[in-house]
Amino acid sequence: MSLARGTDAGPGTPSGAGSRRHYTAAVTGLWRIPHLWQRLDVTLRDLPLGLLLLALSLVPAFHGHGTQIGGVADRPFDSLGLLAAVLQCLPLALRRRWPALSLALVASGFALDQLSGYHLYAGTAMPIALMSAGAHLHRHRIAAVLAASAAYVALAFALSRVGTGETPAEWVMFYAALGLAWGIGAWLRSTRAREAEYRRRVAEDTRRAERTRIARELHDVVTHHVTAMVVQTEAARHLTARPDLLDETLGTVTDTGRRAMGDLRHLLDVLDPGHTAPSSAEGLRVLVERTRRAGQPVEFTEEGEPAAPRGGAHLVAHRVVQEALTNALKHARGSRTTVHVGHRPGEITVDVGTDRSAAPGAPPGGGRGLAGLRERVESLGGDFAAGARGDGGFAVRARIPAGAPAGGPG
Repeated sequence: MSLARGTDAGPGTPSGAGSRRHYTAAVTGLWRIPHLWQRLDVTLRDLPLGLLLLALSLVPAFHGHGTQIGGVADRPFDSLGLLAAVLQCLPLALRRRWPALSLALVASGFALDQLSGYHLYAGTAMPIALMSAGAHLHRHRIAAVLAASAAYVALAFALSRVGTGETPAEWVMFYAALGLAWGIGAWLRSTRAREAEYRRRVAEDTRRAERTRIARELHDVVTHHVTAMVVQTEAARHLTARPDLLDETLGTVTDTGRRAMGDLRHLLDVLDPGHTAPSSAEGLRVLVERTRRAGQPVEFTEEGEPAAPRGGAHLVAHRVVQEALTNALKHARGSRTTVHVGHRPGEITVDVGTDRSAAPGAPPGGGRGLAGLRERVESLGGDFAAGARGDGGFAVRARIPAGAPAGGPG
């Protein structure tokens, strides 16, 4: 009788559980490699390219097959050639952190390589260093171009003395090739700058839209309650001879203040794009009842069945009714006010009217709330109108497409 050794997973343990755990750990480790790589210093991330070019330059089969300019006779690879290869390749690790230093070192190695006749594969580092300098050099860019051009002229003169030289057209062509590498880097730099400016403008527009949205919500939430408190407080001044009514009115003022504080505490929830404001008949009836308790006679009717809230239409409809009732309290206090809300397939209609446009002594309104409502309704593709009626009253009408994105664009 023999027993298999090292294969039993133990009682109650699935036979493949250990393997699955090792596989999951391996996959998780692989997914983390890009994240860990991005956390490395930029010089460490740029070093492998230089090491690769250096390794290729040390391969004997590649000796004498690199960049050749100036007609200098080939020279066997030796310790000086190793220095030329190191000077051209390893400084590429600095090409993003210190692009000017990287270009200067690579150019020195390139000059040593060409003047000595090694013609190493490491010469490929020269256009890479130029492109990186064009992309990442932030200051003294014109001075760098002038210095590099002067160095090229000096190298051309020295190569013409040491080697057979090149024709003027060939010198110009090689200079143009090096200039193209710089130009590609400059184009990448300008592209990044345009993208950064675009992102900055988008962020600024988003912040501005968010500030506007917060201002609208503050206006909608606070003005209604504060107006009701002002109206009730003014009415209480005339009830000193009726203690029971005075107490009831002051109690209403207190309740309204508490509701205002509660609305302010929940303002962040209201500003959440995924938040759905009161949109049912119950929410509108609560709003109408609060206005009635503030002393405004309101008749409320609703037509159709409210659809399930799918977007910002219900929130905007609620705000239209709220703003219209607030204005009725401020400018037509005591006048009969009618509120009609209609639910139709694909849209919500709101019609709020008062019997007169302004009460004697009513404070003038700046119209900011109505202007904000117009923007919100039109941003959802709807129609909004507010103005005096022919009989001396005032009407607010809105048609709001249902199913639009919540809150509109800001």
